[in-house]
Amino acid sequence: MAEIRLTRVEQGQTKIKNVPIAVTPEGFWCCPSPAVFQKSIKVPNTVNKPRPSSPPNKSNIQKKQVPVTEKRPTSTPLRSGVVSENPSATADTPAVSAPVAPERTPRPKTDHLPRKVSIEFGEPGTSDMKVILLGKQGFCVKLSVHRNVLVENSSFFAKKLLEEEEALPCLEIDDCENAEIYVETVGLMYCKDMKQRMIKQSVPRVLRILKVAEALGFNQCIRSCVQYLEAVPWDGDDEEEKVVSSILHLQGEGIGVTPILKRVSSNASAPSNDTLSQIMDMVLKSNEERGRREMKSIVLKLLRENSSSLPSCNEAIYNSCRSCLNALVSCFKQATEPDSDDSTIAGKETLAKQIALESDNLTWLLEILADRQVADDFAIMWAGQQELATLHGKLPVMSRYHVSCITARLFVGIGRGQLLPSKETRQMLLKTWLQPLINDYSWLQHGCRSFDRKVVEEGIGRTILTLPLEDQQNILLSWLGSFLKAGDNCPNLQRAFEVWWRRTFVRPYVESQGNSLHMDNMIAPK
Repeated sequence: MAEIRLTRVEQGQTKIKNVPIAVTPEGFWCCPSPAVFQKSIKVPNTVNKPRPSSPPNKSNIQKKQVPVTEKRPTSTPLRSGVVSENPSATADTPAVSAPVAPERTPRPKTDHLPRKVSIEFGEPGTSDMKVILLGKQGFCVKLSVHRNVLVENSSFFAKKLLEEEEALPCLEIDDCENAEIYVETVGLMYCKDMKQRMIKQSVPRVLRILKVAEALGFNQCIRSCVQYLEAVPWDGDDEEEKVVSSILHLQGEGIGVTPILKRVSSNASAPSNDTLSQIMDMVLKSNEERGRREMKSIVLKLLRENSSSLPSCNEAIYNSCRSCLNALVSCFKQATEPDSDDSTIAGKETLAKQIALESDNLTWLLEILADRQVADDFAIMWAGQQELATLHGKLPVMSRYHVSCITARLFVGIGRGQLLPSKETRQMLLKTWLQPLINDYSWLQHGCRSFDRKVVEEGIGRTILTLPLEDQQNILLSWLGSFLKAGDNCPNLQRAFEVWWRRTFVRPYVESQGNSLHMDNMIAPK
């Protein structure tokens, strides 16, 4: 075992602070903790303040008796065993001064006290030069090092020391931002197994060591830092950005940063559509409800956050839409065939589950397209499914109502302006799918967890009001007949009905009155 010697020098007083530390046979390999640096620069409350004379012993106070020969004067300063920073001290100075009367000395100003730390590397007393780190606010660290170790490991020190004809006894480094990291980096020059040392560090600390190692030209340390950063997990996006920005400029220097960069980017110029299609197929074909639901939520969130960075994935999403739609039509055809093998109870249950799955898949894909503002073609595709709408009416409502969730989401998107299909598409969509939606409305309210009645009704009403007035009248009068029969089991489109009423009956009267007043004003003599 050896130790690092930290010496704090102050005006009028010198003390040594010994910090035990493990040292390998090759020398120092660990740095004092930040707490040691902080403690070493603190100024004590009393400097050279003599202790007051002991009061005379009293009979009512019990004290441990000390022989007179062992008593020492309270004001006697100690000289022996102290490393002095004053070169003018000589051997003629007595070890112990004569007893003097205690005197109260003034407290020195703390602003002018020097703050110094001395650290010795390797075996004690074997160093042959000093490196002085001068930090901010007068903080100073004096390193006792070995010239051959610095020259072998650091191109910076090699250049500084070898260009001088005479051996430099001392080398000063000004404006040292982080003395603690600097000391630890120098200490790593004495350590042969840097990997073991790096294991105990955190990513932010290794990045700081890497920065100092680059400044010193300490290539072995740079490689060890890079190997550590390649193997250790990174904590969050911020740390990832710091790591990449710290090692990006080291490309082409033979340090081996390519494995780190491959962690965050591939050689491909853009993400492959095949990869996204594979992810989509895996999610859409999953039979495990919970896993499928959670992954749909994650993929939707990621695509929503990066909608502008993946413009080429829209075709892959539409391919998935067509595949799911074909599967849905096939399920309806099988379920409506009376002589099929699926006419049994078990077969019908299986088909009902498959219809619910494909409907949920299409609703999810429509949500993605609406978020990316490219769902107009989906509206065209869904409006043209007259065969599916016909088959829809042949199945029991409990097996088919999931399909109406797709129609409801389209109406909500159009009502919110997320979709801008043409007038013909909107007319065809309402003509084909509004009545099936009304027929399934009761089951949608009770069987679909994500169904929001007010939002859907507002979307339907807004979609109707985008059509010409004659089409509005035909659709709303048909709805009125259904609403008067079903009540709460039918969408409540009263707000859209009121708007259509004002447009049909009130607006023409107001316009005619306005035109009459305008004509009267023109005819009246001035």
